[in-house]
Amino acid sequence: MSTSSTTNTLQDFKINVKLKLSALWTAVMFCYIYGDFFSLFVPGRIKGLMNGHTGAGETTPLVLLMYAILLSIPPFMIFLSLMLKAAINRLVNLAIGALFTVVMLLVVSASIDQWMIFYIYLGIIEVIITCMIIRQAWLWPKVEGDKLQ
Repeated sequence: MSTSSTTNTLQDFKINVKLKLSALWTAVMFCYIYGDFFSLFVPGRIKGLMNGHTGAGETTPLVLLMYAILLSIPPFMIFLSLMLKAAINRLVNLAIGALFTVVMLLVVSASIDQWMIFYIYLGIIEVIITCMIIRQAWLWPKVEGDKLQ
């Protein structure tokens, strides 16, 4: 019988910041989708949409285009976070992460209503995730000589 001790330490590995950013953009995008989907169950919401009213005013082709442009950015960031060079990647994630944090803070503050509790909850999660994006980009590891910091 051997008396040598064995450890039960689990193996782990360092995840590249690009993968972390891409995963965070994926997570925030799912929250956006869930929030918009669940909002269809709010009484009167579909009728309002059919009558040409969005949560932010009257529905027009330009308003719909603006929503489409805004909401096409997170899926694009999933790709860009993996493909851009580090310096520009960091800058883009800082800027777009900050933009979406502000947007969601405005959306949450405009959504105070009993039927929108789920939306406020998801909005807070989205703010947390976009702040995590900003943090990951801000703390992007730097290379000094041959050593990674």
